[in-house]
Amino acid sequence: MSPVQVQGEVLSIRRVGDYHAMTVVAPGIADGARPGHFIAVGIGGPDSAMVLRRAFALVEAQDRGVYGGTVEFVFAVRGRGTAWLAERRPHDPLDVVGPLGRPFQLPKNPVHAVVVGGGYGAAPLLALAEQLRSRGCRVDAVLGASTGERLFGALEAKRMTTAMAITTDDGSVGEQGRVTDVLPEMIERGADLVYACGPMPMLQAVAELAAAYGIPAQVAVEETMACGIGVCMTCVLPVRGTDGVTRMVRSCVEGPVFHADQVRFDAIGTVPADALGAPVVTA
Repeated sequence: MSPVQVQGEVLSIRRVGDYHAMTVVAPGIADGARPGHFIAVGIGGPDSAMVLRRAFALVEAQDRGVYGGTVEFVFAVRGRGTAWLAERRPHDPLDVVGPLGRPFQLPKNPVHAVVVGGGYGAAPLLALAEQLRSRGCRVDAVLGASTGERLFGALEAKRMTTAMAITTDDGSVGEQGRVTDVLPEMIERGADLVYACGPMPMLQAVAELAAAYGIPAQVAVEETMACGIGVCMTCVLPVRGTDGVTRMVRSCVEGPVFHADQVRFDAIGTVPADALGAPVVTA
């Protein structure tokens, strides 16, 4: 489905720990949304000087019901744009474009999957876990954050998974430590693949663990996206193709979901010298 621009309407907004969860009436977007897709939201209203949209992963999309179609996303207040968004109230208009990006790939047959979320990176994994279960998959979850207030979706994940582990850096909830401290135990229960979303260092660590156990992993990267449609080139990262060639690809178009073993995590933020089209340095 091609993305569409919708003049949506805020249905609800609520606090979830340190985050805000917003539901927007957006029928045209909800129709084609899948786990891993994201939306780009206009900030500040039609007369605002904040011209760049903000990208948010979808928590849930309902393509039918009383309102004809809704999408939910979660965000943290980090600047003027998200502060403005947090002040919206029910019935306020909101300009939304979506669904954007490439979603998670689902297995053709029932498998044992582990979903790993860091902070509100857990957002797209909830709908993913639900779809995996509908296909007969066993789903386990590992959720982590710096503090308990920065966890997201723990109660929802517990209801739809067979086993779940929680870690926090300060030990306020679950085990003290990081998701990769408990992920090996989850994998050793017979996992066939791993799905992850969260900060880049966490994704790199998850990718390395999955590779060590010889199982595939998909990661939804959290690169800064200014346009969300592949024009501005602010979200490029080095990805190795099936032909072995590294290319600088746009995470908003070719991603945000990638096969973990293809992302050059060691070169994020740079253009590797062996990347296609990389500048040639001469003496």
